Amino acid sequence: MSEKNPTSGEDREAVEEFFRFFELHGRHSLEIARQTILNEISAIESTKVREALRYFITDYWHDLARPTLLSVCCEAVGGISRLTVPFTVSLSVLSGGIDIHDDIIDQSKRKHGRLTVYGRYGKEIALLVADALLFKGFFLLNEACARIPAKKAQKIMKIVNWSFYELGDAEALELELRGHCNVTSEQYLRIIEKKAADVEAHARIGALLGNATIVEENSLARYGRLLGMIIIIRDDIEDSLDTQEIKHRLEKEHMPLPLVYAFEVIRDGNLQRILSDKMLENFQKDIEKGIEQSNNILKELVNKSSVSIKNLEINKDLRKLLEALSLSPIGSE
Repeated sequence: MSEKNPTSGEDREAVEEFFRFFELHGRHSLEIARQTILNEISAIESTKVREALRYFITDYWHDLARPTLLSVCCEAVGGISRLTVPFTVSLSVLSGGIDIHDDIIDQSKRKHGRLTVYGRYGKEIALLVADALLFKGFFLLNEACARIPAKKAQKIMKIVNWSFYELGDAEALELELRGHCNVTSEQYLRIIEKKAADVEAHARIGALLGNATIVEENSLARYGRLLGMIIIIRDDIEDSLDTQEIKHRLEKEHMPLPLVYAFEVIRDGNLQRILSDKMLENFQKDIEKGIEQSNNILKELVNKSSVSIKNLEINKDLRKLLEALSLSPIGSE
């Protein structure tokens, strides 16, 4: 279960196209965000904070998805993508701070084969770096909003404010799941839906900057929410294919969706007994069934996402995102 199935040649080609797409639409904003932070690092006297911030910005941070989504949502309603750059930059910096806070909460020392800021520099330094990014992100967002009509700027600030509250609520609800095996799939899917708030916010802000109609804005907001759920569930499925990641999730965080489905069948309330490698092997078939159920949820979400944008005249790039996320199901033979 710790080894993931190899990707077919056809899928590899699609994945490469997926990355080229993100490079085209998101790289410029990410590089501006990086340079903005790097320009201020020299003013920091603390060697450790300066080093940790530089590590995050230059070596660890590769989030192209959010700026890409905001940009293509603007273009989908006839807007000009270059006008979104001040917002993609500020929101990317904010998202970086949120991601580090999430790592601290989840005690995630490593992600995608790399040490997190928390894993490399410890809790205190990671917290200071995250706070610096959050303050800088809000400062940049305020500057971006000053360049657009006040009414639109006020709406964008409300969207960001609302998404932070919903994300915080989702994190708090997740904390309540730690150490529990009696979590229902309905309960966890509701939390996943709330965690997708920031992706919806990016889509909605892109729509606003493109001067979307109310109908178009709501369609793109729906698309963003569903896309966020797809991303989270795919991460959960990938975690469920790695025994060590499963153990980390059970010990430090909460069960990923495939295990939630598995435990609905197992109905074994002894979490410590499940944590042993031998018991995990015994439950592998149940986990595989949970992965299959999670893949079915993914298919439903992809279909709903496709429907949400079908009435938009310019939706080619939005469909590209869905195509990339609906490659052969993770963990399938």
